[in-house]
Amino acid sequence: MRAANNESALAPEISDDEGADRHTPVRTCILTRTQGTRDGLIRLALGPDGTVAPDLRARAPGRGAWIGVTKSELDAALAKGKLKGALNRAFKTQAVRVPADLPDRIAAQLERAFLDRLGLEARASTLVTGSDRIEQAARTGKVHLLLHAGDASDDGNRRLDQALRVGESGHRGLVLPLPRTILSMALGRENVVHIALTDQPAATRVASALARWLGFIGSDGGGTPCDAIARAPAADDVCEE
Repeated sequence: MRAANNESALAPEISDDEGADRHTPVRTCILTRTQGTRDGLIRLALGPDGTVAPDLRARAPGRGAWIGVTKSELDAALAKGKLKGALNRAFKTQAVRVPADLPDRIAAQLERAFLDRLGLEARASTLVTGSDRIEQAARTGKVHLLLHAGDASDDGNRRLDQALRVGESGHRGLVLPLPRTILSMALGRENVVHIALTDQPAATRVASALARWLGFIGSDGGGTPCDAIARAPAADDVCEE
């Protein structure tokens, strides 16, 4: 566990008259100085050898630095030396080593976190696969989040999106930047082309992980924004720390 006072400079206090929830820690992006919650930003940690690494769960010991930018913005900051300077100041040392592939590492870990969440929900039986099963659940209003593989057919997507509209869900499916082979491996099932979350808390958990990943890589999936789903009424009760 990291010491509670290690990151005070990166988590400025918010006064009561600003309407902030004092129970929600606020972090500040070292590049843009914009503020957000720990779930909205990404923590970077410093290894024993001075190498910076992503710490998505914010559990690594020692001082941390937070970023709230997209991958393309981080690539630009890295190329121009702005990231190195900001990290030197945040960690209060000049002995910071920034891997050239740091943005790619963050993207890969966010993708992995999303896929791991899908796998957990599959084992908990809070999602369904298979077009026929999904269509039936959607038409009866039981689908809270619908995901399509990147190589799913347009006709198949339209069919299930229409079923969602019949079920008055108020949203449509999101096309993932992942092929069915990757989704199948994540769920431990064969030929996973579409995924439907039929449990609201589970949908919120998946949407939170997905929004974080897509937000970083700069993709919206072409459907209802995941962060909007993640802010559903049940979100406060089910989103993990």
